[in-house]
Amino acid sequence: MLPLAKPAVLAVGLFQFMASWRDFIGPLLYLTEPGSYTLSLGLQQFHNLRGAEWGLMMAVATMMTLPVVVLFFFLQKTFIRGITFTGIKG
Repeated sequence: MLPLAKPAVLAVGLFQFMASWRDFIGPLLYLTEPGSYTLSLGLQQFHNLRGAEWGLMMAVATMMTLPVVVLFFFLQKTFIRGITFTGIKG
């Protein structure tokens, strides 16, 4: 793979992961068994069953964002390297 394309490919991969991770409508349409629901659908079901327990819902929402943040921090070095490779040298 070309060295300059690696950060762009990783950025697109990160954006696609984020879009599929927080997708709500797609799994809502296709999944029928509650055991196979995604985290977003599970959070909605939790809200419907237990009511508005905002402390627990915020804890689950925070846990849902952790994989995306951890993935970004692991790929941050590659993003910075891509920025320095494409900079204008004088």
